[in-house]
Amino acid sequence: MRSIFRACYRRFRECASKEKSLTQVNLEHSSGAGRRNSWGRKDEEYMADFLLVSKRTLTEEEHRIFRFHFLLGADHALCCAMLKMDKGIFFHHIYRIEATLGRVFRELQPFALFPLDEYFQGSKPEDVNELRLKKVVQMERTHQPLSTLVPLAKAA
Repeated sequence: MRSIFRACYRRFRECASKEKSLTQVNLEHSSGAGRRNSWGRKDEEYMADFLLVSKRTLTEEEHRIFRFHFLLGADHALCCAMLKMDKGIFFHHIYRIEATLGRVFRELQPFALFPLDEYFQGSKPEDVNELRLKKVVQMERTHQPLSTLVPLAKAA
């Protein structure tokens, strides 16, 4: 879980350090009844999701540590002095924060922040349902049993 958090945090820092004129606006296709397309800035959306999920998940004390260490970039000595905390206790909090947020980033519904490639260009639940529907139609045309559809459902 901690490695998941670190991967997400690394991507957060990359997004935050990009010059704003270099960020891209992407057209996102939706496959629903309305089939409306929308424009979005994935880097900014990711940073907002990262921050909001972190704030909602962590306790007040954990969020203070998160802000000082991860967002403001203070090292452990400065954080321990500011928070009046022992070095060992500080690192226990850091490890717990990383594990907690890593789990949340992976299990977030309907769109998890991890894996990163799925967040930035991956499939959406509607796309998976559309893929499944195409497979059912194809099976009906070729008269294949629907039991072969189960592996596709597990992969989704």
